[in-house]
Amino acid sequence: MNATAPTDPLRVGLIGYGLAGSVFHAPLVTATDGLVLDTVVTSDPERQAQAREAYPGVRIVESADELWDRGDAPALDLVVIASPNKTHVPLATAALTAGLPVVVDKPLAATADEARALAGLAERTGTFLSVFQNRRWDNDFLTVRRLLADGELGEIQRFESRYERWRPQLKGGWRESGAPEEIGGLLYDLGSHVVDQALVLFGPAVRVYAEADARRPGAATDDDTFIALTHANGVRSHLYVSATTAQLGPRMRVLGSRAGYVKYGLDPQEGALREGLRPGTDAAWGEEPEHLWGRLGCGESPLTGGGTPVPTVPGDYPAYYAAVATALRTGGPAPVTAYEAAHCLDVLEAARTSSREGVAVEIPAGEVTAR
Repeated sequence: MNATAPTDPLRVGLIGYGLAGSVFHAPLVTATDGLVLDTVVTSDPERQAQAREAYPGVRIVESADELWDRGDAPALDLVVIASPNKTHVPLATAALTAGLPVVVDKPLAATADEARALAGLAERTGTFLSVFQNRRWDNDFLTVRRLLADGELGEIQRFESRYERWRPQLKGGWRESGAPEEIGGLLYDLGSHVVDQALVLFGPAVRVYAEADARRPGAATDDDTFIALTHANGVRSHLYVSATTAQLGPRMRVLGSRAGYVKYGLDPQEGALREGLRPGTDAAWGEEPEHLWGRLGCGESPLTGGGTPVPTVPGDYPAYYAAVATALRTGGPAPVTAYEAAHCLDVLEAARTSSREGVAVEIPAGEVTAR
């Protein structure tokens, strides 16, 4: 990173101004003390105009090459890669080689080997590298972490997590492409979130079984996928991602020897960001009303009022970039490491193999080891 005075804001270059760049990264960067959005990279004239309107004074360039091939690298303190999945590895490689700290949207790469290679490059160059796994700061996830830390559920036996939608019509674009190089489909999209959450909560996975289907007419890649994990500690995670769910299930259900916790509904932060709301302008950011709280109990259905309402911990997406800013200032650890992302990709690759071959896949112990 460049030498900056302790009080100078860290200048951020954002590559990509589609959904990820405009809805998530740009608003969260600008809401973070100590960070300033300096440059946006997009070749799309409409997106260029949107970026200028949203962030007056921001510099717009058409190619990422202009960040490091034209002598501009010293002007930046962080590069955020929010471009299509197939560009993540080449762009991260170029940025790290130029000595620029990097945040990459999930998935970091197509394979765990590529992710570990990027982690190794960051170590060799002494350059910061992190992966944007914002759903570690979802309200339901934070609430489950608190319940686990308090021991209220007892010994955990099974974890269920659903990221389901009802989108019966294809939207088009690279996310729905069947071309392998695009790294499309729900397994690598929403699956990156639910798998990462399960690994953070319950540790490494050693066995994976999956069913990945393309349900919608004309679908070229998976849009309805189930993943079953066996964690090294014996906990089983059942994970669902779907665009074809006509009736949505609980977002999370955690079953323990003492009690269970059930939570419906998605964290409100993405919806707020899509509506143009911004962290820091609302003291109630990330909070949800009491009627949406999950319930804790034994032997009763939460749908009929069983169990005790559990106040939901407010979601906190801003915490990710706050942690990035602190790490860049202090040399501390990344909030999400490339090695963590690599093990998530171990699981996603195993899930793809499992679905294709109809068998459970073991993950070698050497790949499970976290760094």
